[in-house]
Amino acid sequence: MKALFGQEAVTRDITVRVSVSYLSEQSEPDRGRWFWAYHIRIENGSHQAVQLLTRRWTITDGRGHQHVVEGEGVVGEQPMIAPGSSYDYVSGCPLTTPTGWMEGSYLMVGADGRDFEVAIPRFTLRAPAVAE
Repeated sequence: MKALFGQEAVTRDITVRVSVSYLSEQSEPDRGRWFWAYHIRIENGSHQAVQLLTRRWTITDGRGHQHVVEGEGVVGEQPMIAPGSSYDYVSGCPLTTPTGWMEGSYLMVGADGRDFEVAIPRFTLRAPAVAE
């Protein structure tokens, strides 16, 4: 699993895994535009069903400028994730620099009615031609 998803965070038996891909076909470096897709897998290792209600992302570009994105659900859904199940989605992020990073959290509610935050691990956005 680590080979597919390079980053992971665990909060209250909920594991969030992230895999990132640079999309050269959608990027235009000559015009100051770089684009990445990220694949998120949320695994419910708890004993109760959970529902993802909202998301909060902090996106930081290579100059240190931050942009916060908040909203309901992910990709238009507020998925219910049963115990032992997972939910996957893919989304994207454009930047005006060839490097940056993202991190955030999801607000979830358990079958017991209690809300809790789940960490999304920080992951790097780096165009292939950029040195470490």
